[in-house]
Amino acid sequence: MTLLLVLAGIFIMVVGIAASIALHEIGHLVPAKLFNVRVTQYMIGFGKTLWSRTKGETEYGIKAIPLGGYVSMIGMLPPNKPGETPSKARNQYFQTMARQAREDAAAELTAEDTGRTFISLPVWKRMIIMLGGPFMNLIIAVVILAILVTSVGIATPTTKVHDVFECMTETTDAEAFSAECGPDDPASPAWEAGLRPGDQITHFNNQPVEDWDDLSGAIRERADTETAITYERDGQVIEQSITPVLTQRPVLDRFDQPVTDVAGNVETQPVGFIGMSSLVENQQQPPTAALSLVGEQISGTFSVITVLPVKLWDTAKVLVTDGERDPTGPVSVVGVGRIAGEAAAQHDIPITDRAAMLLSLLAGLNVALMVFNLIPLLPLDGGHVAGALWESLRRGWAKLRGKPDPGPFDIAKMFPLTVVVFGLLLTMGILLIVADIIKPVTLF
Repeated sequence: MTLLLVLAGIFIMVVGIAASIALHEIGHLVPAKLFNVRVTQYMIGFGKTLWSRTKGETEYGIKAIPLGGYVSMIGMLPPNKPGETPSKARNQYFQTMARQAREDAAAELTAEDTGRTFISLPVWKRMIIMLGGPFMNLIIAVVILAILVTSVGIATPTTKVHDVFECMTETTDAEAFSAECGPDDPASPAWEAGLRPGDQITHFNNQPVEDWDDLSGAIRERADTETAITYERDGQVIEQSITPVLTQRPVLDRFDQPVTDVAGNVETQPVGFIGMSSLVENQQQPPTAALSLVGEQISGTFSVITVLPVKLWDTAKVLVTDGERDPTGPVSVVGVGRIAGEAAAQHDIPITDRAAMLLSLLAGLNVALMVFNLIPLLPLDGGHVAGALWESLRRGWAKLRGKPDPGPFDIAKMFPLTVVVFGLLLTMGILLIVADIIKPVTLF
């Protein structure tokens, strides 16, 4: 049964990824056709074509390697200039490659394609076409999360007590709280105040508390200060006093990750602590709550990308050492599938929560695809957008100076960088796939 659940989780994620890729490419296809660009191919995957069907002027198909997709449009490159030949410089190879690419693009043109090429479109229309794919991933993520927050809800800490540490050691480290007491260990403030699992805290410092953020913030500020606390148990209101102890807690950044100094030591701050944990419950939210969740995921993805070289290097070191993978680091589609399989096989978690985890994982993947594709490097969508913006600036500057229109920006000149980026992406993909097979990330 467990194996079937794992396979079911992997299958659901594979279908979800394939659908996300297909919709991403539709995000390019629809505006291209609306702007009357001739689209020759709409393909899911790379490599050998497994199935295709031509409808109108476009071939729709599925290829053997399901690691992406593409939409092929006529006239992505400007024609070669008359009499232009490669120079004898060291980059002659790339010049020849660019020239050949322009010739291949020109060979696809017919007399009926006049005014229907991608390069002939205004810059703003080209940007809409190239941003259509990432925008589609954003829409997918928002829709999935909106469904989740309005149905299953969001896991939210409440003011209800989940667990109480019975005692604490003499140290000021919050990790020293324990449910197993030694003969000389003093009781924790929460235990001493009579708090037990299931109690609902209603007031702290004579102020009503609406949620866990209110309560935890108030506790942190009342270290070593006797404070009134009110809680309910089985309909009975109990009033007590409690004195939060001063403890050292790690300083967290906006991604809830510990902040370290230049020496790598985790920074701490003095806060009040009473020795209890909150009961986490799923609470339904309005659909608009999905927007803030997507915003947090976008911010977190950007944060990972900024340190991606370091994360990849750490992953490579783990492969040849006894270290463990960073659960917050990048993973490949293989890793995503494994995590999905593990999530589906968690028998101690309700099936609705397992389904929510799979959908949440798919939403996060779409956010990652969106952000990654916006990186301003070819062959990513962001590279085409950057080229269009540069063309607009160049033309505007020429017009401002009264100079002739320099014409479309030739992205074929970026082939050397494109080759390097493609090689890096391929290397990254292989590294992560190997790591996800040999030393996978385990979240359960």
